[in-house]
Amino acid sequence: MGVWDSILPGGGRRFIKRKDSDAGEAGRALEELRGSLYNDFHTSEGAKRQQQRFCGPIVALTFNFVVAVGIIMANKMALYLLPIAPPSKSTPFSSLFALGAVMSFSTGLANISLKHNSVGFYQMAKIAVTPTIVVAEFILFQKKVSLLKVIMLVVVSFGVAVATVTDLEFNFFGACVALAWIIPSAVNKILWSNLQQSGNWTALALMWKTTPITIFFFIVLMPLLDPPGLLSFNWDFKNSSAIIISALFGFLLQWSGALALGATSALAHVVLGQFKTIIIMLSGYLVFNSDPGFTSLCGAVIALAGMSVYTYLGMKDSATGSRRNSLNSRQNSHLPKSKIITDGEKETRTVDSV
Repeated sequence: MGVWDSILPGGGRRFIKRKDSDAGEAGRALEELRGSLYNDFHTSEGAKRQQQRFCGPIVALTFNFVVAVGIIMANKMALYLLPIAPPSKSTPFSSLFALGAVMSFSTGLANISLKHNSVGFYQMAKIAVTPTIVVAEFILFQKKVSLLKVIMLVVVSFGVAVATVTDLEFNFFGACVALAWIIPSAVNKILWSNLQQSGNWTALALMWKTTPITIFFFIVLMPLLDPPGLLSFNWDFKNSSAIIISALFGFLLQWSGALALGATSALAHVVLGQFKTIIIMLSGYLVFNSDPGFTSLCGAVIALAGMSVYTYLGMKDSATGSRRNSLNSRQNSHLPKSKIITDGEKETRTVDSV
């Protein structure tokens, strides 16, 4: 101890005792802190004190006000995006039910076709949708397509086939699924376009009405078309995030497709889909230096030329129809009108005088 006495005034023993007492005080302070935190967060009295401390009357009232106003504004915005549907008498439920059922079959069979067929065979099935739409619209609505448009559709289909169909592996089950998919796909596009244009539906309102029907048929078809289905999937965070992102893009794709079908026609939407296929192929060639081959490039050029002419013909027909409608409305507005009151009626009817 002589050494400690020479280094530390007062002696080393008192230094060691002081260190021990400091450690004991620190330990007791730590235990008191832990006990205080436990009482604050693990007991009802402590939780109540923390709530009163951080969430007083002003904070609580402000929080409730912001949330209440926010949810009201969000609901108003949702009602704005989802306008009131047309009266039920104008669109029978059978039409909405048919659209929901056809849409589920079209989507489900398309996924199964892509799963069991080669990309080339799947693309050939997509090309076959074009003549199916022409025939179906003529049968259902007596809608005719001009000869020039038919020729351009043939040119577009030929060009897309040359550009994209590189492998044709035949599979009997896959071929049956592809053939079964063609008609629902064509009818799906026709109904989406017709209901929006003739029934005064908006795209979101029609999606809102038909989505429950589509989900019902998906649940029924899932065990048949995609066994074992939902329950055997590994729902970890990575897979769930991928599905959520895919669902979001699927919603946007469905919405944009419905908008396009309501603004144009089923045939125009098919041509747009073929245009996207060609652009994806050419982008790979120009940006990523892929080599589709000279034949595929020639087919892409042919398809783009046919699409350009078809678009020009469609715009020309639209302009002609608009001029005809404006001329008719102008002529009707200049016709003099007279009022006739019948003896047995109290209503006044306005008729055009001849």
